[in-house]
Amino acid sequence: MFKVIVTDPISETGIRSLTNHQEFEVSQKTGLDPDVLAEQLKDYDALIVRSQTQVTRDLIQSADRLKVIARAGVGIDNIDIDAATEKGIIVINAPAGNTIAATEHTMAMMLALARNIPQAYGSLTSGKWDRKRFKGVELYQKTLGVVGMGRIGTEVARRAKGFQMNILGYDPFLTEDRAKKLGIIKASLGEIAAQADFITVHTPLTPETKGLINADFLARTKEGVRIINCARGGIIDEQALVRAVNDGQVAGAAIDVFEHEPPENTGLTQNPRIIVTPHLGASTAEAQEKVAESVSEEIVAIFTSGSVQHAINLPHVSASVERKIRPYLTLSEQMAEFLMQIFKKAPEKININYYGELFLEDTGMLTRQMIKALLSYYLDSSINIVNVMQVLKAHGLSYSVQKNAAHKGFTNFIELEIANGDDHATIACTYLPGFGGRIVSINGYRLDMEPEKYLLYIDHQDVPGMIGSVGSILGENHINIGSMYVGRQAVGGNAIMVLTVDRPVSDALRDQILGIRALNDAQFAKIDIEQSAD
Repeated sequence: MFKVIVTDPISETGIRSLTNHQEFEVSQKTGLDPDVLAEQLKDYDALIVRSQTQVTRDLIQSADRLKVIARAGVGIDNIDIDAATEKGIIVINAPAGNTIAATEHTMAMMLALARNIPQAYGSLTSGKWDRKRFKGVELYQKTLGVVGMGRIGTEVARRAKGFQMNILGYDPFLTEDRAKKLGIIKASLGEIAAQADFITVHTPLTPETKGLINADFLARTKEGVRIINCARGGIIDEQALVRAVNDGQVAGAAIDVFEHEPPENTGLTQNPRIIVTPHLGASTAEAQEKVAESVSEEIVAIFTSGSVQHAINLPHVSASVERKIRPYLTLSEQMAEFLMQIFKKAPEKININYYGELFLEDTGMLTRQMIKALLSYYLDSSINIVNVMQVLKAHGLSYSVQKNAAHKGFTNFIELEIANGDDHATIACTYLPGFGGRIVSINGYRLDMEPEKYLLYIDHQDVPGMIGSVGSILGENHINIGSMYVGRQAVGGNAIMVLTVDRPVSDALRDQILGIRALNDAQFAKIDIEQSAD
């Protein structure tokens, strides 16, 4: 039974995939004191939050059982990602669930700003009739600068085109080709400042974007510009914005998010030319249900099948690529685990080679899976695909990844090499539809081996009677051989065999096997043949 705790208000309909699943027990405990929550978390496998709960380093350090932190929304400002990664905890969010809600709120704020709707409403409801005071401007043929062309920024641009606005888009990853397909103009921040009548921001809050819209930027804007922020508090320097509004450089602003929530800047919240709403961008019934659904379904997938789609601290893998590489996830881990046990030394260097067209796509998850298996042999079992790269770096180990469309005799092929000084070892695998995963090369010897739980690796000279000698010793010790795989480079030269056996081979029995003439090495290996859920 996996235990999940929900510590912020969240749609009960949205978490049905958890509450209705027989393998999950869900507890909803909102408004907990941080010390109480830290104690509670010790008993849970997953935590679901929105924006209220502050998931701090201290909180994370106290949660030894926790495997997943889920943010039912987009922003993850309230979660210490570094601390979670160090602890090996996957952090997921719901990047698409509130896209439409945030997009529509942005358009609503832009229209309200253009036509002074909240101010006019307040005036009329107070008993005044003052039409001249609230004369607005049209969106038609105005220039809109969209800072951040991700999901929400793109949807805002599409809707603004419906008002026949001219769109300037800024994003570090926006290409000319994509801008052309969207029917917008790729622009720099300086060009947006100089030309835009309206500016809306849709970037995440990062060290690079904090204070992106600052006093210098505002001084370069077109006089009378109107600014909207329904993204994250802190992207706009609030004090600088208030000064620019008061000075008349900025005609008005519409702000839904703040550096501190509830906001502390009264110059921002009580300015007649600044429209404010209390972080309502994602506050629709539909959006709250979608984000809850998204994280709930992913939690189920993580614990039951190891499938991860929206992890913040893992490489992103699209659903289509994930389906393609899934057969290799366990297989690559198994071959790395096997190689470590026959190499017998901690690797100083790790080289991974991917061959075939499949691996021209994202291989980050496969790389992590193999490195995790290598490091776990000598280090503690808390290493997983979330924190493995930090562990690798902390130990000063180097690794390289090469990709090649060449097939190496197979449609797709993975080769792993580890080295310690002058000693090195290699292993390779492929996946054959209908036949499953196969280890097809060990230290340069070709073979066709299906991974099994108990394996005995023999390095020997290719002389008559070797197979019989090994088999006799195993038989005398009541160990049954399930299958045998052999590889050699030349008749009478060096050769290997790998035997699958029904139970472990003891060190004493291994020493007995090592006494066979012309036998160079013997290593017993145990590998996990179950599907990994990391």
